[in-house]
Amino acid sequence: MLHLPRECPLSDEARVSSRIVLFGGSGDLSIRMLFPSLYLLDRDRHLPAGLSIVAAARAIPETGVFCESLRETIGSNPHVKGIDGDVWQRFASRVSTVHIELERIDDYSALAERSGAGGNDATLYYLAISPRLYGAVCHHLKTAGLIGPHSRVVLEKPIGYDIHTSREINRSVATALEEDAIFRVDHYLGKETVQNLLALRFANSLLEPLWNRNGIDHVQITIAETVGVEGRWSYYDESGALRDMVQNHMLQLLCLVAMEPPIELESHAVRDEKVKVLRALRPINAAEVRQKSVRGQYAAGAIDGKPVVGYCEESGGKASNCESFVALRAEIDNWRWRGVPFYLRTGKRMPKRYTEIFIQFRDVPHSIFPTPPGSGLAANKLIIRLQPEEEITLWIMNKVPGLTSEGTRLQALPLNLSRATAFQNYRRGIAYERLILDALHANRTLFVRRDEGEAAWAWVDRIIAGWEAAGMTPQSYSAGSWGPSSAFALTERFGHTWHEA
Repeated sequence: MLHLPRECPLSDEARVSSRIVLFGGSGDLSIRMLFPSLYLLDRDRHLPAGLSIVAAARAIPETGVFCESLRETIGSNPHVKGIDGDVWQRFASRVSTVHIELERIDDYSALAERSGAGGNDATLYYLAISPRLYGAVCHHLKTAGLIGPHSRVVLEKPIGYDIHTSREINRSVATALEEDAIFRVDHYLGKETVQNLLALRFANSLLEPLWNRNGIDHVQITIAETVGVEGRWSYYDESGALRDMVQNHMLQLLCLVAMEPPIELESHAVRDEKVKVLRALRPINAAEVRQKSVRGQYAAGAIDGKPVVGYCEESGGKASNCESFVALRAEIDNWRWRGVPFYLRTGKRMPKRYTEIFIQFRDVPHSIFPTPPGSGLAANKLIIRLQPEEEITLWIMNKVPGLTSEGTRLQALPLNLSRATAFQNYRRGIAYERLILDALHANRTLFVRRDEGEAAWAWVDRIIAGWEAAGMTPQSYSAGSWGPSSAFALTERFGHTWHEA
C-alpha cells in the first residue's frame, strides 16, 4: 500500500485539525459526498477523538432534525451500506448546525460563538459553496478573527471560468491565507487508482526504462459518461466539457502519467513536477485547432436501448453552442515525451460509462516469429481503469498452446492487477475520504497548487480562443454513440485508433 507522507507533525506548531466548519453544509455536495465520507472515516477510526463538525448554511435545520435526515441519507449511500448504531451515536455527537448568511459579516461572530472556532486553533474550513463567494468568506473569516496560523481552507472546483477569473479568485483568497493553508480539491486525485499511478510508475523498475518516447507510442485518456446534464444545464452551458472536465480532471491524469520522478514523495516536489508538464504542453492555436481538437454536442438517441433527448431539448429547446464532447491531441515538448501524442476524450451520453488511461507501447523492432495470417505480433498495452472498476491490465504476447504446421501462433493475454481480487478486504471508498483525511493532517500532496491550476487554465484558454477565431462550433452526435465522426479522424490521421472498453 502506498502511504503518502504526513507533512504536518502532530505538534503545537502544526496540529491535526480539531474542527471542521463546512460551509454549504446542507448543499448537494455535502449531503451526497462529504458527510458520508466523514462518517466512513469515523467508522474506520480515522477521525481524531475530539473532532467536531459544524454544518453552516443559510437554510439549515436545527441540529437534531438535521442529523435525523442525515442518518437516512448516509445510510442509503452505496459506499456505506447501512448505519452502525454505535458509530452513528459517536458521529452524530460531533455534528452541529449554524445558520449563516455568507456575505453578512455579523454572522461570523455568531459562528465563532456557536462553533468554538478561533484564530489560534487548527480549524479546517471547507467551502462547498459557489466559487464567487470564496474571497468574501475568507475575508470575513479573517476579519472576525477566525483565521490564524494553523487554519486551513478547502476550495472546491471550478476555481474560475478562465485564467483571469481564476487569478482573481486566488488573489482574493490569498489576502486572508498563505498558499500552504489553501487546499484546492480535484476529487479525481482522491481515487485509489489515481494515487496508485505514483506507485506503478516509481516503485517498479520494470516500467520506468520504457516510460518515455522510446517505449511508448501514444497515450489515451478517456472519461466517458452515459448521463446528460441532468438538471445542471444552466451551469454546464456556461462551462462545457473543456472547462468542466479537461481543465482539471483530465489534465491532472495527464500530469501523473507524464511527470518526471519527484525528488521525494512530498507535496511541493510532486506538484513541481506536475507544473513542469503543464508548462511543456504545446499550445493548440487557431491554425491547428481543427486538426487537433473536436467539439461535439449530443442530439437525441438511445442509451441502453432507452430513448433520450438531445442537449438543447434538456433546456426546453434553447439553442446553445456549448460542447458536451471534446477530443484533443496534446503534445508535450520535453525530452521524455517529444513526438508522443496524448489523446484526451470526454463526453456525455456515451455508450458506456468508464474512465481509463490507455498506454500503447511501441512494436518490437523485429519479429522472429513466422506467424500464420491473422496471428501476428500486437504491441503491448497497459490499461489503467479508474471506473466503474478499479484495475490495471497489462497485455503481453504469448504462444498459443498446441501443434500447427503453419508457424507459431501468438495471442495477447492479460496480466490483471485487480484491487478487488488482490485485496480481499478492500473497500472501495469515496474519493473525498482520502482528501478530507489529508486536509485534516495538512498533507497537500493530492491538492492543486495555485500555479498548477493557472497553468492548466492558460493551456485551455488558448484552445477556446482558437475555437472562437476559427469559428469552430460543436458537431452533432447521436446520444449513445462515441461522438462526432471527426473524433475518429483525429486519431486515424496519425495512424491511431481509439481504444474502447
